[in-house]
Amino acid sequence: MSAASAFAEPTSTLEPSGITDRNAAARALAIVRDGVITGEGPTTRGRIHFSRALDAADAAWCARILTAIAVDDQPVSRAEAEALFEINDAAAERSDAGLFDDLFAKAVVHHAASASGLPVPSRSVALSPDTAIESWAPTKAVGVNIEVLEWVASQMRGKRRSNHALMALVASLIGVATLPLVHLPSVFDIGM
Repeated sequence: MSAASAFAEPTSTLEPSGITDRNAAARALAIVRDGVITGEGPTTRGRIHFSRALDAADAAWCARILTAIAVDDQPVSRAEAEALFEINDAAAERSDAGLFDDLFAKAVVHHAASASGLPVPSRSVALSPDTAIESWAPTKAVGVNIEVLEWVASQMRGKRRSNHALMALVASLIGVATLPLVHLPSVFDIGM
């Protein structure tokens, strides 16, 4: 979907009632990403929004999209997780009090756990700002698919902005499962 066609989309396709499946949710998240990049579009109407900025309203759009009734009992898909990585990368400035970072970490871990065949709670529970990620996320690598963790690590590698909660969870899972701790910096391109 091009940025021009995304801006032509009515805001109703972004509302929870317009989200009919995980593909629709991923497309809606792409519209949020476009608004973050340009500062324009249906997610920014009626408010001042600068390009490359992410605010509480953007985080709220993401939360509403990800917890729409049609997808609430389904795991976060890879396409949705990729869209969140793109939003995270697009936002150079943040004024959301950490709401997006919390949602982002929980959604990516929800995807990683479910893609590994592990049980996950509904999205409305798992992604809630009132639910601690440690209350449901795997804390040991038993059963976690290493390929999924490698995908998450590859998404995080070399990014100018890192999500510390997500990095700590993935590092602990990878570290416990497969790598001596001395190799973790190369997984994320960070120094110890």
